[in-house]
Amino acid sequence: MTGQLGFLEEPDTKEPVKTPSVVKRLNAEVRARVERVKILVLDVDGVMTDGRLIYHDDGMESKAFDVRDGHGIKMLKQAGIETALISGRSSPLVDKRAADLGITELAQGVRDKIPILEKILSKKRLTLEETAFVGDDVVDLPVMNRVGLAVVVADASEYLFDTAHYVTLASGGRGAVREVAELILGVQGLWEKVARPYFE
Repeated sequence: MTGQLGFLEEPDTKEPVKTPSVVKRLNAEVRARVERVKILVLDVDGVMTDGRLIYHDDGMESKAFDVRDGHGIKMLKQAGIETALISGRSSPLVDKRAADLGITELAQGVRDKIPILEKILSKKRLTLEETAFVGDDVVDLPVMNRVGLAVVVADASEYLFDTAHYVTLASGGRGAVREVAELILGVQGLWEKVARPYFE
């Protein structure tokens, strides 16, 4: 018992909520870009997955998604940061994953991602400057050149690195999305709000 008459207050020995380590990697310019983010837009193959397409004998395909990435997206949503998916390919598996994560802004089979992105932002009354985009291949360069925060995964095509504001430590489909989620939450001071229940 503490805080009662006749008892000394016991020191609080509980560990505070740790700040995501990726936040410490940022310079002032990138930190300012992260602070403005209100929506995270993701490519799918090579970002939410490792980029491999597995075809089965029955003609079906399978993809592997990282559960930590999914939880990162859910934490962003809890903090008021939206997520959208724009993919060059089409797959019912992506529809299922988006539904599982509560992502309502989803476009598949997209050749030119810019018009779709602009439509989403207009609907949400957001700007390109408030947008973070994560890509992995050359088809993502047009979007990366326009958004406020351009992110590439660690194993992205070499042609993207000169354009990126941030390169993840994790590879696509292996925690890269979670890393970006923690980056945004950490910089914007939202990490403790969504993560505290796990540390108590």
